[in-house]
Order: sequence, then C-alpha cells, then structure tokens
Amino acid sequence: MSVTNFCSADAQNASAPRAKVTFQTLQEKKQHGQPITALTAYDYSTARLVDEAGIDLILVGDSLAQVVLGYDTTLPVTVDEMLHHTRAVRRAVKRAIVAADMPYGSYHVSVQEGVANAARFMKEAGAEAVKIEGGRNRAELVERLTDAEIPVIGHLGLTPQSVHRMGGYKVQGKSMAAADTLLHDALALESAGAVAIVLEGMPREVAHHVTAKLNVPTIGIGAGPDCDGQILVFHDLVNLSFSKPAKFVRQYGDAAGLFRTAIEGYLQDVEKREFPNESESYHLTKETRAALESASPLRRKA
Repeated sequence: MSVTNFCSADAQNASAPRAKVTFQTLQEKKQHGQPITALTAYDYSTARLVDEAGIDLILVGDSLAQVVLGYDTTLPVTVDEMLHHTRAVRRAVKRAIVAADMPYGSYHVSVQEGVANAARFMKEAGAEAVKIEGGRNRAELVERLTDAEIPVIGHLGLTPQSVHRMGGYKVQGKSMAAADTLLHDALALESAGAVAIVLEGMPREVAHHVTAKLNVPTIGIGAGPDCDGQILVFHDLVNLSFSKPAKFVRQYGDAAGLFRTAIEGYLQDVEKREFPNESESYHLTKETRAALESASPLRRKA
C-alpha cells in the first residue's frame, strides 16, 4: 500500500463514528450474553492498534513490570512507572475503557493511601478505572474508592502480587472450601461497588459458578470460556514475552519473528552498503551539485 493510500485509509478509519465504551456498555453486554473483549497495552502505538481493532477494555497492567521493564515479577513496578505508561495509553485511546493496575504497595499500607494513589491515576493519567487485587480484605478500599467516584475492577484467584504467599503462579480455587472463598470474595467486592471482576487462574467450573452469581461482569484469564469476557497480555498474544506461554494463552501472531526478520534484514543491508540506496537519499539540484564539484577545496592555514 502506498503512503497516500495508507494515510487515506487511516483518515477514513479515524473519521468513522465510534461509540465510546463505558461500564454501562459492559453491564449491558453481560445482560445480553455478549462477550466482553479486553487486552493489556503499555504504550501509544500498541494501545492505538488495540483500540482501533474494537477492543472494549484496555488494561495498563502491572504485567508491564515483566514484559516491558524486564523484572521477574510484577512486584517492583512503581506508581510513577504505571502513571507514565497509563498516560501514553490514554493519548492513543478514543473508544475503549482505559483501566490501570494499582501496583504492589500502592494500596496495601492504608485505605487512605490507596484512595490517594488511585486519584492520581484518574487526575494525572486519565484512567477511567483502577484494578486492585484481593477479596473481602479489599472491600473497605473498594467502597471508599467508589465513594470517591473512582470505578474499581476487582481481581481474584491467581493474583500475581501474592506470588510469594501462594508459593508461585498456581491455579486457585481447586477445593470446595477454596471455591466457596472465591465466591464470597467476589460477592463482597460487588457489594462494595466493584464495576467488574477479573477471574484469573481457576478451574472453569468455579469461574462459571462465580459469574452466574454476580450481577457485575467477570473477565477471565485462565478461567475458562464461561466468564462474561476475556483478557490476555498483549505481549503473550503476539509472542513478545520471551517466555514459555501459560496453558491458557493462545498466540495469534509472531511479532518476535517479524521483528527479528526486519532487524536482521536491516543489519545485512547496512553492512553490504545496500541501505540507503539512491532513491532513499536526498540530492542537490544539478546546478548546486555542479557548483559544489567545481569549487576549490578549502586550503588549510599554515
């Protein structure tokens, strides 16, 4: 496609009417049995692609600690780093809901500190919601955030910020007692005002049971197909995570392979002096070039 055609198509896409997604939209989708789509994004370019594709919810996940910043877990990422990436995503998104993960330590010390940090995501980064991990132990925080007009997405099951307590990234809710705890945690979050709940790393049957009992939407990741919606990490979706994918990940593209091919091609062309070529170089006018070639070289002073 030529640059002109590309720009024309881009302009047509940009001018097409696009209804803004809200949490009321997600609630209506649950009521009508329509799947909710969600993906993570951490920068302008990927967020723009995700938004223009029509995804309902974009999460600036604390998974950026691993897939963008190279940490082993989500724990080291800071509030300022999350704000930085949320601002970049916000600039790209026109239609989808933009939610931001509250990183570890930003809401664990006190409810007051949690509310203050959540307000920063709304005021400074343009987030439309925050996501926090935990069940009944977070109900007071969810209620206070809701009172402060900050929509909250809960997160239950395999909660990555609890990786050390759980002894690793292990499936949760495998016993009757554990499944019952998950259900009561979900109901507590809903009662406190959560607008949606992420269900991660749990048996399909448990996620189905929890989803059926809740009025608010559930969004699954490694929780089977019966949740009201699904979310994946963008880098897992396109094979950019440089690690063995989890069982629940389906890769829809090979960005790593595409990028490697492009980089290796560039490297070879530069080394063979085949890039840039004549058509990729700027030139003087014939008159200026002739004058330059006939000009006497500057003599060095003695």
